[in-house]
Amino acid sequence: MKHLCSLALGCSLAVVSVSIDAHAQNYPTRPIEMIIPWVAGGGVDIVGRAMANAMSGELGQNVVVLNRDGAAGTIGFNALATAQPNGYTLGGGPTTPVANAPFLVKNVRYDVNSFDYVCQYFENVFSIAVREDSPFKTIQELIAFAKANPGKLTYGHAGPGTIPHLAAENLAEALGIQFRHVPFRGDAPMIPALLSGEVDFGSTALASIRAQKARVLAVFADKRHPNWPNVPIAQELGVKQSVPPGHNGIFLPKGAPDAVKKRLETACANAVKSESVRKTIENVGGLITYLNADQFRAQTVADYDFKRDLIRRLGLEVK
Repeated sequence: MKHLCSLALGCSLAVVSVSIDAHAQNYPTRPIEMIIPWVAGGGVDIVGRAMANAMSGELGQNVVVLNRDGAAGTIGFNALATAQPNGYTLGGGPTTPVANAPFLVKNVRYDVNSFDYVCQYFENVFSIAVREDSPFKTIQELIAFAKANPGKLTYGHAGPGTIPHLAAENLAEALGIQFRHVPFRGDAPMIPALLSGEVDFGSTALASIRAQKARVLAVFADKRHPNWPNVPIAQELGVKQSVPPGHNGIFLPKGAPDAVKKRLETACANAVKSESVRKTIENVGGLITYLNADQFRAQTVADYDFKRDLIRRLGLEVK
């Protein structure tokens, strides 16, 4: 009897396995949801939507964007981590909620190993920017004022523990100056505060500031940006190791079938090559930097380790 039950169980498992494989091979058969853990209207959202549209054409099914912002991106990524790993729920956007937030936000229910990585599609480069009529014409003027007036300058950023927040604090620590930070729920609500003078400067994505009446004073990158060749990078100001740009890509809940992951990786690679996506990334001032699944995962793990050490050094780690 036990032998028969064993055979029956084996047969059942085999049927389930065949069913899952067949489903994966036919994937996708219905619309796909892409969670973007940031507010609509910022550079991350604009490029994410372009990717969703291009991938829709590649996959033959609509990829529908759902903005789930808040808590440094962890609301969206908590939802992604607990979704069914069947390929019908994706995450699109920065690695910040994965590499930064677990050290900064309470009740994060995931870590860097909780996801499958599909691809990276662009780098979101960050900067220090001021409104056009700001008294600060150069970053050197802003730094000199900050040194003479500790803690007087305020800056806006996209939320606690985001790359622009860490980049500005890392710069301040390296140069021995103090700023007062004002967090917002993404760049979209921060930019009006910058332009109205509510904050003295913004630590913001070039993608978000490009079309605004603002002046870029410094860029957080390892080389000068092609669209702002006269603007210095953080290292030129005395920052030994600048916080890397925002790495944006496609994520899945852990455990998706290999056929689904491969299908999505191919769709992502082709989407990045599309004219619509390339033009969108260029228009917002981002950099097209495709990485395949393995490369994207390895980079995110390395960034996770770097951010853990940086956040602890800055005294920002959640207790």
